[in-house]
Amino acid sequence: MQLLFALISGLLISAGIAVSKMIDPQKVLSFLDVTGNWDPSLALVMAAALVVYTLGYKLLLKRDAPLLNKQLILPSKQHLDRSLLAGAAIFGIGWGLAGYCPGPAIAALPAASSGTTGFVITMILGWFIAGKIPIKK
Repeated sequence: MQLLFALISGLLISAGIAVSKMIDPQKVLSFLDVTGNWDPSLALVMAAALVVYTLGYKLLLKRDAPLLNKQLILPSKQHLDRSLLAGAAIFGIGWGLAGYCPGPAIAALPAASSGTTGFVITMILGWFIAGKIPIKK
């Protein structure tokens, strides 16, 4: 049952990403270009997602356990550290340069553009390389 709900969730978010045009790197880059030809429409997409997530999270916290798990597992880390900040900076730089982040890039794969395919291949390579880098804790 968990696998079915994971599939449905993945399809739903992919459809939302496609409908909102977050799979179009030009749309994303126009959103990030606040000093030029700025397109604020993706801010509405992000705001709507934040509202839905916040409501869902608040409802989840009122339950003893999630629907498909025996217990609710929340992140235990409560502070910002160097790894989180460095990762966020690298992610932001990559998003700003390419106009893609992982979810939209994967959702855009069926379009089979060379830019999308190249991004996903290098993203996977980056995950592999990052996994080999020792991180001090």
